[in-house]
Amino acid sequence: MNKNIFITGASSGLGKQMALEFASRGYNLALTARREDILVDLKEQIQKAYKVEVFVLALDVLEYEQTQQAIDSAAAALGSIDKVIANAGIGSGGRIGDSGAFVQARDVINTNVVGAMATIDAATAFFRRQGHGHVITLSSVAAFRGLPGSGAYSASKAAISVYSEALRAETYDENIDVTVLLPGYIDTPINNSLKSRPFLIDLASGGRILADLIEKKVKRSTVPPWPWGLVARIIALLPTAVVAKTMG
Repeated sequence: MNKNIFITGASSGLGKQMALEFASRGYNLALTARREDILVDLKEQIQKAYKVEVFVLALDVLEYEQTQQAIDSAAAALGSIDKVIANAGIGSGGRIGDSGAFVQARDVINTNVVGAMATIDAATAFFRRQGHGHVITLSSVAAFRGLPGSGAYSASKAAISVYSEALRAETYDENIDVTVLLPGYIDTPINNSLKSRPFLIDLASGGRILADLIEKKVKRSTVPPWPWGLVARIIALLPTAVVAKTMG
């Protein structure tokens, strides 16, 4: 079985943890992020602990041609790329219409939507040339409902979920698998300033669950599947008044 994985946003949070988890399972890694120095340190950490190949490259996912070139370079270095994880993303709060909120919202949409789409598009084009592959999108349970104070983030995660579902339909008769994962609260820098983090799990557990679901090539799942698989659907059906009073 081929075991070469390309991960965006691998310098911290879930991206870094997935890199460590997959390395422990014998996967070779292509790790990208905007800061190459952090990736070099991570590469040294991984190669001291595991006998795997690690290729690192600075990448801004908003640069589409750069993303295409990064996947090609990683494939040349490792021999192939079998899975691409579109993980790079940012979080930002703010109520719509507040001072400065739109600038933050624009940055969230650019990174979480345009950047993720660029990664997914480049990966799909590469896998078509290669003849096989697995595209993984990191969305969020926030995709189930527009939450007060997180409108742009919720919208961004809903957008890439829908985009990935379209990809699954477009590649239905091709040898390309598509997985959409929707994490709940996993203890990472993107959410550790929040006052409430229901059903929080630690980063190591989150990494293991993500890797398990990716290896199973599930089509779509919350992370963890329980209780978020049920809770997220309930949140989607709540009356607006309840959402405004309890989550505002």
